[in-house]
Amino acid sequence: MLAIGLQESRFMFRYQKLVGKPYQKGPARGFWQFERGGGVIGVMSHEATKAHAERICGLRNVPFDSVLVHARLETDDVLAAGFARLLLLTDPRALPDVTNSVGAWDCYIRNWRPGKPHIETWAKFHQQAREAVL
Repeated sequence: MLAIGLQESRFMFRYQKLVGKPYQKGPARGFWQFERGGGVIGVMSHEATKAHAERICGLRNVPFDSVLVHARLETDDVLAAGFARLLLLTDPRALPDVTNSVGAWDCYIRNWRPGKPHIETWAKFHQQAREAVL
């Protein structure tokens, strides 16, 4: 999750910045850059995560509504982290070993499905994440 957060937002941006349009927000929210029609609805509707998503929404005092959850992800880092972890739970494959950068990249691509993936930054971010947890 640390490597994915670094890859998605550098833990600096809580909403997607549109290239060439500095004053307009893109559709992604939170440090893990969730879009409402993608990760938010996916986590809220998947059989493995729906009940967990409802519970975390209750704990964070946000109604279980994709529009409201999506908006809250921009300011509620605990909710954003919860949804990021739940998105990983929707993957039928096991999480890769923490030392497996290629496996982690594959997991990220499978689950986040970024529009413009940047593999050239992944190794550095994965290494930073490993150093933070090992």
